[in-house]
Amino acid sequence: MTPPHRAQRAIAAASLALAVAVGGLATASTAQAYDTDTTTISCSAVKVRKAPSKTSTVVGIGYRHDKVLYDQFAYKKAEKTWYTRGTVTRKSDGKKIRGYMIYNCANPYQTNPAPKPSIPN
Repeated sequence: MTPPHRAQRAIAAASLALAVAVGGLATASTAQAYDTDTTTISCSAVKVRKAPSKTSTVVGIGYRHDKVLYDQFAYKKAEKTWYTRGTVTRKSDGKKIRGYMIYNCANPYQTNPAPKPSIPN
């Protein structure tokens, strides 16, 4: 039989480990969801990045009506921004670029569209 203080320490350690694990999931910086389909780029141009972040390395540029074969969505909690991951096939030169784009520019569901620019009077 273990002394009461050892049992209490074991219970405290287990509950602390569980709290750290749950807290780590709750504070994850990027949430991800998967889906696969094709769409086209709706913005005039969009930067395709290596990772879902505004400061990530740009691997290429996609232009309006270029095809996108997407397979993942990511939400960057710190930036409060959704990203679409996929492969852009450019119409101009046929080049394929793989990476993350701002969701509003590669939006297969046409939800949360980018705001339309206002015309000054």
